[in-house]
Amino acid sequence: MTRISYEFFPPKSLQASFKLWDTIHTLAATAPDFVSVTYGAGGTTRKLTHEAVTTINKETGLRVAAHLTCVDASKAETMEIAESYAAAGITDIVALRGDMPGGGAFVPHAEGFASSVELIEALAADGRFNIRVGAYPDRHPEAASDDADVEFLKRKIDAGATEALTQFFFEAETFLRFRDRCAAAGIDAPIVPGILPIENWKGVKKFATGCGTTIPAWLEEAFTAAERDGRADLLATALCTEMCTELLENGVEQLHFYTLNKPHLTRDVVHAMGLAPEPALEKVA
Repeated sequence: MTRISYEFFPPKSLQASFKLWDTIHTLAATAPDFVSVTYGAGGTTRKLTHEAVTTINKETGLRVAAHLTCVDASKAETMEIAESYAAAGITDIVALRGDMPGGGAFVPHAEGFASSVELIEALAADGRFNIRVGAYPDRHPEAASDDADVEFLKRKIDAGATEALTQFFFEAETFLRFRDRCAAAGIDAPIVPGILPIENWKGVKKFATGCGTTIPAWLEEAFTAAERDGRADLLATALCTEMCTELLENGVEQLHFYTLNKPHLTRDVVHAMGLAPEPALEKVA
């Protein structure tokens, strides 16, 4: 059976809190394997992430994975955060290097972890955590080559990570080629494709450009036409469903959806693929 999981980001306002809980309520009915909560760049949402993770865990019963990064914190401070998650019964961690606030090259804290590999090693040595890491089907902006991305992922798996969640991509073939390169490099841990349903093409295109995700020319043309005709949501649902179906037909067993705290397109794709039951219609007396 195909497993599904979702990524949320922590709310920064009361209105955003309502939006997050609406997203959780909408998608909890699809019985996800787990949900994760992100960190902002530079650890800017560290406290908000902790609050969101512990509240979701306590109030919903969903399995929650907390993002943890190396940015702007000492090793002791970072492991103290991990300890607080373990004390709350949360032992799933997505371990990442993280991005600097305002962008720019990564600069380790003077007393902090120098890389995600060091963070993973520390979490693995603790022995209480299930550790997931990031992976990049399209070349990471800081990577010297496609092979360098694969080699670094292998280092993270060898350090103690149990599973990788990929950056989003726009064509199934991108992921499948990456999976083949990982297998050839001796990586045998599960690699889960990250799926981003396109709620807003302009915003997604900007996001993709920033993280190095290749934008196919045909996709730009398709959304330009669909937006002109008022069919963007229909196109997004169809394309995402088609790509996910192709992934499953090629042996993928889990899909990780980046929801951007907007649940409805993700829910529609999950239902269209038959991965969750359709909500029951209320009977009219």
